Amino acid sequence: MQSEFHDRLLTCVDCRSQFVFTAGEQIFFLDKQFKNDPKRCKPCKAKRTTLGARPDGSPGTGVMRTETRTECSECHIETTVPFKPTQGRPVLCRQCFQGKRIPLSGDATAILSAASGYDLNPVAVDAIAEALLQPQA
Repeated sequence: MQSEFHDRLLTCVDCRSQFVFTAGEQIFFLDKQFKNDPKRCKPCKAKRTTLGARPDGSPGTGVMRTETRTECSECHIETTVPFKPTQGRPVLCRQCFQGKRIPLSGDATAILSAASGYDLNPVAVDAIAEALLQPQA
């Protein structure tokens, strides 16, 4: 049985060089339901990402994020969050949020990551673990 995916050569819109859009990347795009092929090679994509670097020097996404000033629901200090809080839900500062996280062993992270078939970011792993540990109503 022949795979419907094969490596393809694409042309970068920024530098006009050709780059390979691998069969694996095509499967990933299909899985994520992306409609368009990539437009930029990896070096040009990386340059675009660093253009949006934040004032603290950390890399940015090139996209402006909304920051909302609010009060932490636990310690009541003024804090800034990268989203617009919804009414009725607690908003925590970074320290209180970190204190609420459930520490997972490396084994638990590896098991959750393997089960999903993708590398998960630690915050996502913690959120999944917290949801699994919630008592059933």
